[in-house]
Amino acid sequence: MVISNLPHFRYLLIGSLFVLVTLFFSLDSQASRDANAFHTTEEFAFFTTLTDSLPRGYNGLFAGSGECVQCHGFDTAMIASLDPQGNDINLVDDWRATMMANSAKDPFWRAKVSHEVLLHPQYMEAIETKCTTCHAPLGHFAAFHQGAESYSIDDMVNDSIALDGVSCLACHQQSEENLGNGHSGELVFETEKLAFGPFISPLSSPMLEASQYEPVYSPHISDAGVCAGCHTLITETVDLEGNFTGGTYVEQATYHEWLNSNYAVDNVSCQSCHMPTLQKGQFYLAAGFETVPRDKFALHELAGANVNMLKLMRDNAAELQISATPQDFDAVITATENMLRFRTMEVALTDLDRTADTAFVALRLTNMAGHKFPSGYPSRRAFVSLVVRTAEGDTLFHSGEYDANYELTGHDASYEPHYATIRSADQVQIYEQVLGDVNNQKTTVLLRAASALKDNRIPPKGFTQSHAVYDTTRISGEALFDTDFNINELGEGSGSDVVYYHIPTLGYLDELDITATVYYQSMPPKWMAEMFAESTPEIDLFVEMFNEAERTPSLVGEDELTMAGIVGLQPVTPTLNAEVFLASDRQLLVQAPVATELTIYNYLGQQLQQQRLSAGSTSVPLQFKRQIIIVYLNSPEGTFTRTLWVN
Repeated sequence: MVISNLPHFRYLLIGSLFVLVTLFFSLDSQASRDANAFHTTEEFAFFTTLTDSLPRGYNGLFAGSGECVQCHGFDTAMIASLDPQGNDINLVDDWRATMMANSAKDPFWRAKVSHEVLLHPQYMEAIETKCTTCHAPLGHFAAFHQGAESYSIDDMVNDSIALDGVSCLACHQQSEENLGNGHSGELVFETEKLAFGPFISPLSSPMLEASQYEPVYSPHISDAGVCAGCHTLITETVDLEGNFTGGTYVEQATYHEWLNSNYAVDNVSCQSCHMPTLQKGQFYLAAGFETVPRDKFALHELAGANVNMLKLMRDNAAELQISATPQDFDAVITATENMLRFRTMEVALTDLDRTADTAFVALRLTNMAGHKFPSGYPSRRAFVSLVVRTAEGDTLFHSGEYDANYELTGHDASYEPHYATIRSADQVQIYEQVLGDVNNQKTTVLLRAASALKDNRIPPKGFTQSHAVYDTTRISGEALFDTDFNINELGEGSGSDVVYYHIPTLGYLDELDITATVYYQSMPPKWMAEMFAESTPEIDLFVEMFNEAERTPSLVGEDELTMAGIVGLQPVTPTLNAEVFLASDRQLLVQAPVATELTIYNYLGQQLQQQRLSAGSTSVPLQFKRQIIIVYLNSPEGTFTRTLWVN
């Protein structure tokens, strides 16, 4: 009673206990190592109650992550959760700063839910119940397990275990029942206190003693199906008056994109990339207990692509009630930037040709991810910045430039179409999903989404339009008619796109330095505008954080080349009045008013075929396999260029 009324003495006492416990552990650590015994469960539990703020306890179906931290958090004895170099790699600290851990506290998500409810208040219960299935699963499913018929945002914010987000048992308590077949938050959980893991014959007593959960080996925990229920979302469509139309819309289908890829065929699961496994060395998994060392360790860094939101949450952690430290966030941000920069996109720029007034280049982008890029929530986009500079360093051309608010200059009022060829600086290649309402007008209101006006997100390798899940992973808009979008000389499934740039050089004849950069944005200003025009407490809070956030687009990939000058060529070559057609029998039909020299290149600029043609119509047999070609006609009267797909 006396201590509780004297907060300064209480803090002094706790601080003293912290020092004593730490001193005890440091003095005893060598003895513990010698005895192959760490510290007792009681000691570690006491230590974590002083230093950790993760939720503890049991809500009738799940335990909070605070029940796991005592064994799978930082080991003060420096024995468990270390890599072969002695670096701490404990699961809890890796996880606690991720988007998964903070899914229930994500201010963008909360703002968007409030936006949908504001526009459709009659569906508030259904919207919030659906959205909490995946963003607050431990609260949502525990409530339904105990007889509830709905679960609201208010329920969530008053439920500490719900605020644990996609916590430990959101994955490790998932049953293998219906695995991979559910969507839109259809998850099945084991109702007994079982925690599924990847290790055969786990020692049960430590976990049972510490948390009352029994560890059970099950290979399904490493299956991509664990991710399926939340990473495929289908919404019911309403019209502008809020009436259900009977239609649905696939808001995101990352799991189905993976199914429609070589990664699924080769059994490269989601976890393979987002939870990389250390294979070399011996790893002790539980602090405080003498357990058998394992020969692999799955890092729980769960890196995706959302760098800007991670930075926003790091910088507003106190207001968002996030317990992760800045150092925890920085580690996840670094892993996420590395994922984007080195494991997402191959970027290859090729010099094709140059005339006195135009430079021709091809940019090939190849998706290295096991799903479309970008993937997931439809606000996400990638774009190409292509900059051409003179030998003196002056900018001659820039497609994909962004302004001080990180919005693209020259962006069309509604949305930018997909381009096969870009000819001016106000055209920019943006890879994105654009939602259309019942009137085929662009919308960012999820309930109003009726169709995709555009979906040119680059598919993964192996993606085909004949796959069983193509109905949920469609390509939409102009990309459907782009002859090298997800197609190469081997056919469909290249997982790539080639963008051709015809760059006006304005009479400049010296060498050119050309740089192509792919950037990623999870929160583009133009996408946010519709929500930011409204006001709710959640939107207002997010607007404040958004405006103060560091929102520089994230680097995905880059390539550059120097194009040789053509000094001495003064006159601008006119365009030749010619036509080129493909016949079904692999004949190229050329019509030209004068004799010309025909040269055929592949998209890499390699010469495939060349010959002289007489004036008039000429049929030219093609001497190569199916692929993208560039036909170039040259004569004293002018030149002609055309890109074609040869089947």
